[in-house]
Amino acid sequence: MEVTRSLVRRERMGHIDLAAPCSHIWFLRGVPSKIGLVLDLSVQDLEKVIYFANFVITNVDENLREETLKQIEVEAQAKRKSIESEFQNQQTEVRQRRGQAERDGKPLTAFEEEMQSLATLKEEQLKNLAEVVELAKRELKELKKYQIVSENIYHNLSLKYGQVFEASIGAEAIRQLLLEIDITQLIKELETDMAGAPENRRRRLVRRLKLLKNFDRNGLRPEWMILTTIPVIPPDLRPMVQLDGGRFATSDLNDLYRRVINRNNRLKRLIELNAPEVICRNEKRMLQEAVDALIDNGARHGKTVTASTGQKRMLKSIADTLKGKQGRFRQNLLGKRVDYSGRSVIVIGPHLKLNQCGIPKRMALELFRPFVISQLIKRDLVHNVRSASRFIESNRPEVWDILEALTKNAHVLLNRAPTLHRLGIQAFQPILIEGKAIQIHPMVCLAFNADFDGDQMAVHVPLTEQAKLEAKEIMLSTKNLLKPATGTPVVSPSQDIVLGCYYLSLIRNQADKQASIYSSPTEAKLAYEAGAVGLQQLLKVRINDQLVDTTVGRLIFNEIVPPELGFLNELLDKKTLSKFVGRALSVVGPERTVEFLDAMKTLAFKHLTASGLSWGMDDIPVPVAKTAAVKGAQSKIDEIEAHYESGLLTEAERHSKIIEIWSKVKGELQNICRNELDKSGSVYMMIESGSRGSWEQITQMMGMKGLVTNPAGGIIELPVKGSFKEGFDVLEYFISTHGTRKGLSDTALRTANAGYLTRRLIDVAQDVVTREADCGDATGVIFTKAEAELMDDTLNTLLIGRTTLEPIVDPKINKVLVKANGLVTEAVASSLKNVPLESIKI
Repeated sequence: MEVTRSLVRRERMGHIDLAAPCSHIWFLRGVPSKIGLVLDLSVQDLEKVIYFANFVITNVDENLREETLKQIEVEAQAKRKSIESEFQNQQTEVRQRRGQAERDGKPLTAFEEEMQSLATLKEEQLKNLAEVVELAKRELKELKKYQIVSENIYHNLSLKYGQVFEASIGAEAIRQLLLEIDITQLIKELETDMAGAPENRRRRLVRRLKLLKNFDRNGLRPEWMILTTIPVIPPDLRPMVQLDGGRFATSDLNDLYRRVINRNNRLKRLIELNAPEVICRNEKRMLQEAVDALIDNGARHGKTVTASTGQKRMLKSIADTLKGKQGRFRQNLLGKRVDYSGRSVIVIGPHLKLNQCGIPKRMALELFRPFVISQLIKRDLVHNVRSASRFIESNRPEVWDILEALTKNAHVLLNRAPTLHRLGIQAFQPILIEGKAIQIHPMVCLAFNADFDGDQMAVHVPLTEQAKLEAKEIMLSTKNLLKPATGTPVVSPSQDIVLGCYYLSLIRNQADKQASIYSSPTEAKLAYEAGAVGLQQLLKVRINDQLVDTTVGRLIFNEIVPPELGFLNELLDKKTLSKFVGRALSVVGPERTVEFLDAMKTLAFKHLTASGLSWGMDDIPVPVAKTAAVKGAQSKIDEIEAHYESGLLTEAERHSKIIEIWSKVKGELQNICRNELDKSGSVYMMIESGSRGSWEQITQMMGMKGLVTNPAGGIIELPVKGSFKEGFDVLEYFISTHGTRKGLSDTALRTANAGYLTRRLIDVAQDVVTREADCGDATGVIFTKAEAELMDDTLNTLLIGRTTLEPIVDPKINKVLVKANGLVTEAVASSLKNVPLESIKI
């Protein structure tokens, strides 16, 4: 017994010597099959041989074949002579009897018929002999190496020509064929075949050549794809743990190895006992299946091994521990468990600044624990790490003071999965909060694609000085205000902030009252505080020596607007605010824009809370005009159906006309709903401001859901006439959910496919480093006005940040506005705004 360190249980491997060779399932069933490529056989044929269904011919003796062919010819000749002589004898006998009958004066017709039938019989016998000889020759000539034959045909052929060929079955047969391959010679033969091969065969030859050349270059032999020995992974990598009840929990690999060992030992015993071939073959097949399950349990559908615990759980094979997101590579080698990190649910932090995030005190204490311990020892509050840990657990106020001081100038990284672009990880200044949820600023949600329905985020603490500097100077949320893809602001107001700003800038219709006049904004605000005027009442206020029609709400909003941007006197919806933020960035810079955004958030939340805006189902009335609109559409459809029955319309025309009518009705109902909603009501304000919802959604809620799609993507011509307010009948409910379910499953599948495509693209491009500004592209991309309009944008704004391939020329005056290879800046793009350009090459 060797006494050594326990680490060897993770290093030292064992092995199992197989009683019969077994195929490696990856080389057999991989796409394309490597064994199949080397032997030029299909996977189906190979599987039949390896799993003991069919035989493969491993050798044909050409000399014996020639001898057998000659022997067949000799035997055929002898048989022909035998038939001829027998016919002659029978003919002679008939002639003798005919002569006797002739002498006796008897009729001779019967003898003529007998002679005729003998001739026919001879012909048939000779014909049958020729067919048998031809079949035998063909069978012999068709015998060739790598030919797959069924068991019945093999037995039949072996009885006839057993000396001419050798055939075998199982992985042993395939190994024998691979052993005999001379790679260098085969490469030469394939290169010769390539010359005149048709296209589809040529593709196959190219794949074979590539594989064989790789084998040759790396000094590999093809028979190594068939296993004769199986390595056993170290015991610590397939642990067995004793549970409380005396039972054991074990790795699935132990079960799979045990199956291989049991079957291997049983096969050895059967071979020693000289068991019948059929029993040995069955055991070899079972051993092959056990080896397959050990290597990759999911590769053979229908042949997977499940747990013996009564559950139908598939056992985890070696391949399963390596592949996929939870496999050894992605989980343990590429992905690491990170120290100094935490994870929690996110909630909104309305009091936070844009560069701040709220971290729960307990979480922060764990994240900064080593630094807290260091400070405790420095201040002589404790003398070692163990007593420092006890000091922290005793919840002493000094601990929180130290933590507060540490986090004051620190930065943490917040990350929300999936990290689809670089703004998925940003740095923030931590603010210690009570509770257990991480708080984030509402305006960074767009960059993280976060919402507050249970999303989680991870927190990481940068440790090195360089990492801290990067977090502060590069990754801070206030330094990442623009989308890397388009250069447009990624931090912009949404939802509650938009509604708050909209509410502030709204003018209530007060036609009966004359607008009050005030000498300054301060005077107007004093009047509002005194209750003399309303927040949204139209006033005349002197601003910069001009009387301006505005409201107290707009005056309050303009207090936070940077003076360089001028007096903002318009209704603030989402689009207006986004454009305004973009303008602020270019005019006053990122730092002051951040201050403006924080002030806007605080102001909007304050006034939205004070407004008490809310909505209930009573705010959404069902339009009275709906019934008439639906009835009118139905009568038109009845007319179309009558035309169709009369043969005036085709099925396609009838379907498209019905779809057109219901689409038109839906459009009419949208206008009716828009007009019926109270303009000063909360629902109208939410939609019109762009803070939440759309007119399409409201039409479905109070008008009708309208036309829906089936799972195939086609429009069902029977619309859902009910609205969500009224409710659906059974049929409407069914056709509504029918396409919706398909839509949800499609979305999930698309997300997975997009994620996998991204991984592959990153894998392909990981070695590419951009070193030069000029990519050297001579073809370029054409941007058209029509494409820009489809994207709800203008051609000049799409060009920002792009480099022109050809000069941009004003068609009216034939003047070059931007030279070739010129960068289109915001200033250049705005100068192109009124130029009638149809397309630009970049």
